[in-house]
Amino acid sequence: MSDPLTSRGSAAANRAAGRRNAGGPPLKTKAEKRAEAKAAKARAQAMRRRRRALAVGGAAVGVVAVVVGLAVWIGTVLAQPDPPAADGAATPGAATPSAAAPSTGAAFPPVPAGADPALSRKPAATAGAGAVTELKATNLIEGTGAAAQAGQTITVNYVGVTYADGQEFDSSWSRSEPFSFQLGAGNVIQGWDQGLAGAKVGSRVQLDIPAALAYGDNPTGGQPAGALRFIVDVLSAT
Repeated sequence: MSDPLTSRGSAAANRAAGRRNAGGPPLKTKAEKRAEAKAAKARAQAMRRRRRALAVGGAAVGVVAVVVGLAVWIGTVLAQPDPPAADGAATPGAATPSAAAPSTGAAFPPVPAGADPALSRKPAATAGAGAVTELKATNLIEGTGAAAQAGQTITVNYVGVTYADGQEFDSSWSRSEPFSFQLGAGNVIQGWDQGLAGAKVGSRVQLDIPAALAYGDNPTGGQPAGALRFIVDVLSAT
């Protein structure tokens, strides 16, 4: 008689062998299943790590591209030359005969077309002789342009000296900047408003102005006292 335990063990072994050899895949033990599950989990974790690494790498590349692009743009801007400054950017001094803003231009002096070339050179203003009791306007150069009228904006170059000793106190030439104002509007001394009315564009006019039509005998704003002499070039009237 056979041992029943041995018989049962043999029967179980025979049944397991039958299952493994019946043409299908062999059955896996619990240990094998656990090992496979652990390996699959490890593969999934590795895949997630690779995806995160790729995402971080892509973002880093984007940041680097932005920084490089910004650096190139800044370098381009800095490499561009500054625009040239306009001629005659100085501010008129306190003794300037007009409160209006000076004109600016690309060239100095802006001599009118067809005008005497002497207008491109600073005139010499000297002291006068005798007393100045009334306004006197003398054409040193007769222009060929239209006559300046009250209400027009005229642009001029000028030199101003004290009549008694010829000391220069103001000049648009020293600033390389012509001067613009509205004629007859009271923005300049009366000697200018009256003496330049009717002056033709392209003219060089000498104005001998008594103190009453200039800054007076005792000015308080730093202007020169007494009679004055101006030599004025009329460059435009519009």
